[in-house]
Amino acid sequence: MIPACPLSALPRGEAVRLDTDPPIAVFHTEDGELYAVDDTCTHQDASLADGWLEGCEVECPLHASRFDLRTGQVDAPPAKLPVRTHGVVVEDGMVHVVPSELPPNLPPGLRTPGRA
Repeated sequence: MIPACPLSALPRGEAVRLDTDPPIAVFHTEDGELYAVDDTCTHQDASLADGWLEGCEVECPLHASRFDLRTGQVDAPPAKLPVRTHGVVVEDGMVHVVPSELPPNLPPGLRTPGRA
């Protein structure tokens, strides 16, 4: 598990970016749910943590692709590939991310960690 932040430091409707490889974004929805996805849009190198959160969807700030935070699936183009999702656990008021073991879907030009 990767410690993200205290739950009290992540207000509803906000996100925090973890400097992992690749980066992960943790979102706290207005409904109080917590989700974690790879922070890089699969269309082009843009931070989803800088995007717009509405319900369980995040809109990329670059070209308006939307991703479902529950599944990672693309809900609006130009992105075609889903973002990888991760588990989220809250223990003793601290938010932790349980990283996925699946390979990430990175945009063209970015290398996959562990590959040249």
